[in-house]
Amino acid sequence: MNLKYNKSKIIATLGPACMDIAILEQMILSGVDVCRIDSSHGEHAVMEQMINNVRELNKKLHTHVAILFDLQGPKIRIGDLIGGSFPINNGEELILTPHEVEGNREQVFIKYPQFHKDVKVGDSVLVDDGKLELQVTEIMSDERVKTKVIHGGILSSRKGVNLPNTEISLPSLTVKDRKDLDFALEHNVEWIGLSFVRKPKDVIELKEIIKARNNRARVIAKIEKPEAVKNIDEIIEVTDAIMVARGDLGVEMAMEKVPVIQKNIVKKANALAKPVIIATQMMESMITNYRPTRAEANDVGNAVFDGADALMLSGETSVGNFPLETVQAMQRIISEVEQQNSIYYHETAPRKDSPNFIPESICLNACTMARQSEATAIVAMTHSGMTAFKIASHRPKANIYIFTDNKPLLNTLNLLWGVRGFYYDKYESTDNTITDIKEFLIKRDLVNHGEFIIHVASTPLQERATANTIKLTRID
Repeated sequence: MNLKYNKSKIIATLGPACMDIAILEQMILSGVDVCRIDSSHGEHAVMEQMINNVRELNKKLHTHVAILFDLQGPKIRIGDLIGGSFPINNGEELILTPHEVEGNREQVFIKYPQFHKDVKVGDSVLVDDGKLELQVTEIMSDERVKTKVIHGGILSSRKGVNLPNTEISLPSLTVKDRKDLDFALEHNVEWIGLSFVRKPKDVIELKEIIKARNNRARVIAKIEKPEAVKNIDEIIEVTDAIMVARGDLGVEMAMEKVPVIQKNIVKKANALAKPVIIATQMMESMITNYRPTRAEANDVGNAVFDGADALMLSGETSVGNFPLETVQAMQRIISEVEQQNSIYYHETAPRKDSPNFIPESICLNACTMARQSEATAIVAMTHSGMTAFKIASHRPKANIYIFTDNKPLLNTLNLLWGVRGFYYDKYESTDNTITDIKEFLIKRDLVNHGEFIIHVASTPLQERATANTIKLTRID
């Protein structure tokens, strides 16, 4: 078995293209670290099979592939159309109604009860990722909304709708989301993606629900609304991780702003030790083509240079013709970029007023010591996972090996840049544990004789407190 390990992680969305467990196995062996389930598509029975497949392969391959369950959020869609689709032309009138009808050339159903209350005359209505543009011309007394076609094309059933200039009143968690969340928590997934986050309270509400259920799932705030960009500092503070979801974000905002937004969010998330994911259209041409475009290869490479923890594949692996080849191509690009020294050691000093100043300083100085000594590995023990998050955020060139007695945490940590987790439950003395772990790494050829390694631990070990000790060791 020859598993591919990159420091920048790969997230693959599951779907019909990789329901065959044999294909999924090859994808994991080729570098997939996290499997995403998109709750917008499929029934719970199918999602359960996806979860079972991942966990079965984790047992077989001795891996810790995490599961990211992505809530749909207040996604606005049009309803079913007669014939499934039809053309709409520039200058034509089209009525959008919150009353369920089978769509025709005169009016279509929009799945948004408050649509007529939230939009105003002059607002843009973008359909199908912005391929079609309508403009509101009249709010009618029967709750229907008249629009004029600005940029026409083929209108198809159930396509998404974006309202770039409108503050929608839909709740962050819809009725469907709450049902899907119940399912996800019952199956103990590691990460929950919250779509269309607008304010910090959206994230806080979800975290409170998870806490009330005594569940350990962590939250990824998906940034795809202008309001989220405006509130980005506060959102990063309260969330566990961030996703730059460029699909809807590039429709809701001017596309030319997205590259700068992406870089700024990555920088802010890195500084606060919050994992950050770059998503949408990274290798989209590989849905139908065997090879990516050169622009896509550059996009993947630039995301690694920016400092992303993980890169996400969507339709490429869920419904594409080449799911395995897409993972392999992304892995090769990441591996090539990771040969460049400029991506490493982006060390950020902790704030003096931080309640975790001591463990944060320990993690920073472990990375500094690793850089100065050219250590092969930084080895740390953690129960909560905080030490792993902090070390990874400094982007050391040294490998990060995390040992924990908290088994569920192992899968969670698989999203983090550079982190590889191992189960360890022996708590004797700090020195004995360090020696034991060193032997463990030698037996698995993860470190070699003559190399330096950095140990991060808490003393006394039995208290399982936050990190307060660094030790530099040469492998004899």
